[in-house]
Amino acid sequence: MADEFDPEKFEDKYVHYFQELQRAYKNAFNHMNERYDSQLIHGIDQTVLNESEPFYEDGEFHVELPDNPRERLQGVIVDDETFEETLAEYVERIESELYRTLRVDPPE
Repeated sequence: MADEFDPEKFEDKYVHYFQELQRAYKNAFNHMNERYDSQLIHGIDQTVLNESEPFYEDGEFHVELPDNPRERLQGVIVDDETFEETLAEYVERIESELYRTLRVDPPE
């Protein structure tokens, strides 16, 4: 586990925080997979989130998604609203797992 979180080191996150990033994404995946259609969660994980990028700016984590996330999901039947809501919740979960895993207090 990393010592105290260093925002400057997070700029080179795959060198300094790779294990924590993997754990945060895995925890979020497990949480979402227990609550939603596993085919949808696997699809989002493999086609959208595999191209996502976590950032830490102005004291907050956020996950930047690739362009056209809906168009990336193939072979899963889901309406646009369900996709958007599930993806938004999944991203929020990843962000909350980043705070927890890296031991950073979320903004109030």
